[in-house]
Amino acid sequence: MSNTRTDADQYGDRLGAVFSRLYEGFLATFFSGYRRIVFIFATSLFVSSVYLLTHPFPAYGAGLFLEMAEAVVSKNYALPTKVAGYTHSGVPFAYPPLAFYATALLLDIDIHPLVITRAVPAVVTSVSFTAYYFLAREFLPSSRRAGVAALIATVTPTLLQWHLSAGGIVRAPAFLVLLTGLYVGIRLFRCGQRSTLAAASVLFGVMILTHPTYSVFFGVSYLLFFLVENRSFRGFLSGIFVAGSGLIIAGPWIAQVATSHGVSVFTSAAGTHGGLGAGATMFFERLTDPFVSFPAVVLWYILLCFGLYYFVTRRQFFLPTWFGISIFLMDEIRFAFIPGVMIITVGLTDIVPTIHARLRNSRRTVTSLVAVPALVLGLLACLGILFVGGHSVASQPSMPAFIDHEDTEAMEWVRSETPADAEFVVLGDAAEWFPQQTNRTILVGPWGVEWKTPQAYQRQKDSYITLSECDTARCLTDNLQSQPRQPDYLYIPKGEYTVRGQTITQIDKMRLSLERSDRYRIVHENDGVLIVRTVRTN
Repeated sequence: MSNTRTDADQYGDRLGAVFSRLYEGFLATFFSGYRRIVFIFATSLFVSSVYLLTHPFPAYGAGLFLEMAEAVVSKNYALPTKVAGYTHSGVPFAYPPLAFYATALLLDIDIHPLVITRAVPAVVTSVSFTAYYFLAREFLPSSRRAGVAALIATVTPTLLQWHLSAGGIVRAPAFLVLLTGLYVGIRLFRCGQRSTLAAASVLFGVMILTHPTYSVFFGVSYLLFFLVENRSFRGFLSGIFVAGSGLIIAGPWIAQVATSHGVSVFTSAAGTHGGLGAGATMFFERLTDPFVSFPAVVLWYILLCFGLYYFVTRRQFFLPTWFGISIFLMDEIRFAFIPGVMIITVGLTDIVPTIHARLRNSRRTVTSLVAVPALVLGLLACLGILFVGGHSVASQPSMPAFIDHEDTEAMEWVRSETPADAEFVVLGDAAEWFPQQTNRTILVGPWGVEWKTPQAYQRQKDSYITLSECDTARCLTDNLQSQPRQPDYLYIPKGEYTVRGQTITQIDKMRLSLERSDRYRIVHENDGVLIVRTVRTN
């Protein structure tokens, strides 16, 4: 009996060795050198294609961004000072302008705005994950692990949500510049070459001109790189040079905005989205945010815990520190997942095989080293694809579109059948797109108001949410009375719609109450929208 067991064990060893050689051969042939980069890019394109095929309208909003680009075109590429349509007085054009100028060029050659908001994020995000591979290669033990990290990144919901969606016309380029800048930065502080110093300086200037929050993460990460990699006077001078050069590159824009709106416009925006370092309570809220919007992300967090254990037990604290600082300082969890995915990767490739072997009370075999991590990676990919496909794997559908065919039809009616100076209150997230689609003004909405004051932003946000959740004409009337200006029309969605990305349902009670009211007249209706004219009373 013992001989039979020994023969079986020897056969298993030989079979395992064969599988191991086949696996190594696959990696050497299809996942090495430039092939690895092509594979990562192709995988990301596939994920983006799933999103495009399942989203005939882009997820979330980009109406304000498109309106800003159109303002650039209308000014013959001079920098505008204001964007009309968002609140009665408009909002300051104080947002970093580079992405809007790029979008303006696309609009100027007659590419449809909705095509831009679908195609540009998909392509740029796919390119970004190839840059992520090079960044991960600097921090992980091997190029193969860096390749796995890039693959995990391509299906990680927290990295896809705001880059692949409509607002990715700004955020995806910012993401690409950020990842490229971080790669150049770590090379700068490790090697100190002049070419990397020049590249880092230019990239930081471009970063400032692209997105404010990504610029903060860029700067904080460079400071961390300096403290960990090169705490020398030369390293200090390199950091100062990068910071100073970036500010000089962005200087003309900063000066023009400060002249037009005052320096306070920058501090106002910084104070409306959580700020920096908001404390321990906010730290844990940020860390748990993905569980609320997409509970299946728990798998990423389990692997993250495994990876943290790996690094801490080996007294390798850089990636855990970078992850923790990112959560504490940045209002968005997506920044923490830049180092976080690298930690997750090590949890998958190094800790999962060990756990599997111990559970089976055996040494690590080709099954635990290859098959189990591959199975987990496949599960991550399935969950990520479900996420970008908009499937309801959580309490709320993921990646919701703020507008649909009924909205675009109703907005076209508004554009052609209402006075050019008509002012609207729009319920639901379609409000973000409304000024860009109709050339009409919305009186209530937080978009762009962060560049005024934090108080104005909070008032607009609260009013928008309260009005959007109304389900009767009486509710609308009571809440509109507190507004400084009364709308000419109301735009009211029917059935399901979103408010700040969360789905709610408008029941028939709203329509019945509008019909009975002497303050409102329904002037247009389709399957998804009611447009109501307000009756002014003296």
